[in-house]
Amino acid sequence: MTEPPRRRAEDTERLRRWRLLLGAPAAPGLGLGAGSGAGLSQSDQAVDAALAALYEGGQDSGERGRRSAGLGASAPKVARWLGDIRTYFPSTVVQVMQRDAVERLNLRQLLLEPELLESIEPDVHLVGTLLSLNRIMPETTKATARHVVATVVAEVERRIANRTRAAVSGALNRAARSRRPKLRDIDWNRTIAANLSRYLPEHRTVVPERLVGYGRRQQVVARDVILAIDQSGSMASSVVYASVFGAVLASIRALKTSLVVFDTAVVDLTEKLQDPVDVLFGTQLGGGTDINKAIAYSQTLITRPRDSMFVLISDLIEGGVREQMLSRLATLDAAGVQVVVLLALSDDGAPVFDSGNAAALAGLGIPAFACTPDVFPDLLAVAIEGGDVGAWAHRNDLAAR
Repeated sequence: MTEPPRRRAEDTERLRRWRLLLGAPAAPGLGLGAGSGAGLSQSDQAVDAALAALYEGGQDSGERGRRSAGLGASAPKVARWLGDIRTYFPSTVVQVMQRDAVERLNLRQLLLEPELLESIEPDVHLVGTLLSLNRIMPETTKATARHVVATVVAEVERRIANRTRAAVSGALNRAARSRRPKLRDIDWNRTIAANLSRYLPEHRTVVPERLVGYGRRQQVVARDVILAIDQSGSMASSVVYASVFGAVLASIRALKTSLVVFDTAVVDLTEKLQDPVDVLFGTQLGGGTDINKAIAYSQTLITRPRDSMFVLISDLIEGGVREQMLSRLATLDAAGVQVVVLLALSDDGAPVFDSGNAAALAGLGIPAFACTPDVFPDLLAVAIEGGDVGAWAHRNDLAAR
C-alpha cells in the first residue's frame, strides 16, 4: 500500500532533523546514503557546516566517526562563522552557540580583537567573558568591548527598570502606614484584619475602630540598601544583573544604595552607580573569595539597622573565615537589618553553591536562595515592607535545595 503524502513528508522532515542533530556520520544509519551533504538541501548543508564547525572536533584513531571540522585560531574564519550562524539561527540560539564556542574552542583570546567583537551577538554571558578579560584587554579593544557591554546593559535596563521602580515605590508607600488615611489611601484588607473583633453578626459587617492606610512618603531617604556582589568566575551573570539593579535603585530618591564587589579584596563602587557600564568595568571577575571581609566592610555602611537591607549575592563558597562570616550575618539580622542572601541573580538555572553554608544560614533564620532578574523586584518589595522573605521564597519555589 502506498504511504500517504502527508505521512511521507513528516518522515522526511523527521529524518532531516535527526541528520542535522547527529551529523554526517549518522546519514547511512538514517538511510540517507554516505557523504557530508547526504539527504540535505543546499541551505541545510550550510546549517550543517556551521554546527559541525562548533560541535564536531578533529578526526583521529581515537575519534572514529567524528569529522575534522573546527574553527581553529583564525579570526577571519570565526568572523565568517559568526555571520553564518546569525543568518541561519534566531538570536537566542546564536547566543548559546557563541557561548559554546568560547567554552569548547577556547576563543577567549580572539575576543580581544575589535573586528571580531563587532560581529558578535551581545548577551549577558558574553559580557561576563569580556569582564574576565578586562585586565588583559588591549586599549584598541576596550572601546568596542565597552560598546558591547553598553548594548547588553541597555537591554537589561529596559527589561527590569520600570518594574523595579514601581515595585519599590509601591512597597515604600505601603510601608509608611497611616492610621488616619484619606479614603483613597485606605488599605481595606489590613483595616478589616485589624478590626475583626468588632464584627457585628446581625449586620454581617465589621465596624472599624481604626483605619489602616498607605502613607504618602515625603522625598526623604526611607531605606538604605547595600548590595554586596561576589566577583568569582561562576557569578558572572549575577554581577551583570546586580550592577544594573544597583544603578536602577540608585535612581530612586527614597533609597540610599551602596554597591560593593569583592573577591579576596573589597571595592566600593557606589560612586559609579550612575553608569552601570562603569560599574561593570570596575569589577574583576575571577580569583578567590573572602565573604567575611566583604560583610565586615558592609557593616560600616549601616548606620540605621532597622531601616537597612543587606543583600549578599554569592555562592557562599567561602575562602575566608567561615565562622566569622556566619557570626557577622547573625549580628546584622539581630540588629534589625533585613538580610537576604542570593545564591545567584541570573537566568542560568540552578546555581552551584555551598549547601553547608546555606543550611547554616537557614538555621539562623536568614533565607538563602537563587532568584531570577524578573522576580527580584518582587523580592525587594517584600523586604522593604518588612515581610517574611524566607516564606515568600518558599511560596515561589525559590528555596535552596
